[in-house]
Amino acid sequence: MGVVDYLFSEIVLQNQISYSQDLSLKSRWHLPKFEFKWHKIDLLLPLRSWLDNIEITDSVTAHRINNLIPAECPFARKITIFNRTILTIPPLCKLNPVYDNLMALKFRCLTYLAEMEGN
Repeated sequence: MGVVDYLFSEIVLQNQISYSQDLSLKSRWHLPKFEFKWHKIDLLLPLRSWLDNIEITDSVTAHRINNLIPAECPFARKITIFNRTILTIPPLCKLNPVYDNLMALKFRCLTYLAEMEGN
């Protein structure tokens, strides 16, 4: 391994960039092909973790959260004129990126309220 090969491998490994290992005599004097690895960045991760870490400690808060989050998707609509459906808008809740976290929070509120009423 020559100095140039060593420097390229160190630079590539430090920057987490992979390159092709084909370094024949013909391609030795050209720069290797770089391939960037894309890392998925979740911008809503702080909001999701905040929703998951909300603790239900009293029934008033549980009732408020339960009333605030709808049980079914409020966006599904059928527009009808003279008993004929002209336009159907599908439920868009699954397009909401924090939908699962909101449903889990509503479920935690409902289970807290069920436990409090049971006692």
